[in-house]
Amino acid sequence: MPDPSVDAQEQATLDQQLRDAAWANDVELARRLVEAGADVNAKDETEQSAYLIAASEGYLDLLRLTLANGALVDDKDSWNGTGLIRAAERGHGLVVGELLRAGIDRDHVNRIGYQAIHEAVWLGNDTPTYATTVRVLAAGGVEMDLASPSAGLTPVEMAVERGFAGLEWILRTVTTADRPADPDASLLRAAEAGDADGVAVALRAGADIEARDDRDRTALLLSATFDHVPVAEVLVAMGADPDALDDRHDTPWLVTGVTGSVAMLEALLPANPDLTIRNRFGGLSPIPASERGHVEYVRRVVKTNVDINHVNNLGWTAMLEAVILGDGGPRHQEIVQILLDAGADPTIGDRDGVTPLQHAEALGHHRLAAILRGGSR
Repeated sequence: MPDPSVDAQEQATLDQQLRDAAWANDVELARRLVEAGADVNAKDETEQSAYLIAASEGYLDLLRLTLANGALVDDKDSWNGTGLIRAAERGHGLVVGELLRAGIDRDHVNRIGYQAIHEAVWLGNDTPTYATTVRVLAAGGVEMDLASPSAGLTPVEMAVERGFAGLEWILRTVTTADRPADPDASLLRAAEAGDADGVAVALRAGADIEARDDRDRTALLLSATFDHVPVAEVLVAMGADPDALDDRHDTPWLVTGVTGSVAMLEALLPANPDLTIRNRFGGLSPIPASERGHVEYVRRVVKTNVDINHVNNLGWTAMLEAVILGDGGPRHQEIVQILLDAGADPTIGDRDGVTPLQHAEALGHHRLAAILRGGSR
């Protein structure tokens, strides 16, 4: 919020610097400028503010910063459009979900006669990104079947006109589906089956996004377990908890280490999962991934803040599991190299002090041993 002790010129300079930082998606600079008194709602001559820029450009972390610092969620741009309309037009499903959960006017009509759903269809594309956006709009309760005052077409009719068969299918599904008798059960069934449209319908009907099945699994955990990425994208956008534990002490995030799904990992990261939660073996996600030879997963997960030197209840790190439980072949060799390159410590031994190198030598995994000798220097 603006600092009353700052004069008008200084305030204008701060506000312009914040808008510049917003266009560059420099979240840390934006945070410092906000702390110095820059106004997230201050607009330039084109009616752009840091908040509206974040919405239109799909800058989720920046958007969260502006919302946490007094963004006027229903503020309008030069087209009399909300941030929701701007985000829907660009297919920013995560931003759409964030704004819906922040209480934005879901059905505002802009100067050219479009609501958010109209812009997502008429100005969008028949791609997975827009499919997610349309599902999130449906899950969030927006009106899905009103004709645009200017175009005279409903969203379904727009999809037909544009030749968007995928979006047409989604729109027909969410506008014609019967309200589930038990929205929570319907949500869980749809998540397990990979039915992203059914998930949107259930949420639209009021399902509890954290509903549990008989094994305490949430919809998001089910989608992660069965690697249903489109389902997870809708659930994450609508605020599902990536840290919800089931009866086996798994979370949606922890499961990705078992499945090795990089796409699911990417889908969950915007939800800011707690990377320190341990599975029932006391491990973090890189440990089962390393054991199972999930090369691309390990390559991606080491770029997060997860502790790659974490020791589980067996006394093993990810590197030890790759050596002891792996087959010594190309996949586990590559994983060990990735871990070394990421800064994993090859001198951490097991409970008996036996190092990964010593295990590799004892197992006759000569190539692994050579890699580890190089990493141990």
